[in-house]
Amino acid sequence: MTPALELRHYGHDDLPEIRQTLIDVHADVHADRMADDEFRQKFPWFVDHWGGNPGFSCVIARDGGEVVGFAYGAPGAEGREWWREHLDPVPEKSRTFHFSELMVREQWRKTGAAERLHRALMDARDDDLAALLVDVTHPKVEALYESWGYRKVGEDQPFPDSPVYAVMIAALPLS
Repeated sequence: MTPALELRHYGHDDLPEIRQTLIDVHADVHADRMADDEFRQKFPWFVDHWGGNPGFSCVIARDGGEVVGFAYGAPGAEGREWWREHLDPVPEKSRTFHFSELMVREQWRKTGAAERLHRALMDARDDDLAALLVDVTHPKVEALYESWGYRKVGEDQPFPDSPVYAVMIAALPLS
């Protein structure tokens, strides 16, 4: 059953207001792995990195007063898109939104909340493409994104301590 969610959009200037909410949801979603996963412990840095981009866009879902989850990202710098080394030739229209995070707390999983967050974030974009990274050890997550219109174009390990990720792209607007 899909809960009645309130979806609210935030931008770069809202980061001070939402930063701790994003960090708290991440800590809740990954509570069982936080203590011994140094890469996941760096999440506050990633929030600041993405939120520092003037084009940062975030959607937070609430069910009543409780935060359900969030989705965020920012436009990619031309020439530094995640898909760049995996596609030749380069797409004619290539303005890319890097979809960085999608997190839904356990209680709201399998309710459609993730898709609603994703759709709300992507429907607000006027970029040509959306790109995201999915841990290759999570094939069900990769399949979910494929069902939303993404396709895998390669693999990358952006940081020495990060997982290997499937690089996925989708044309915008999503169908």
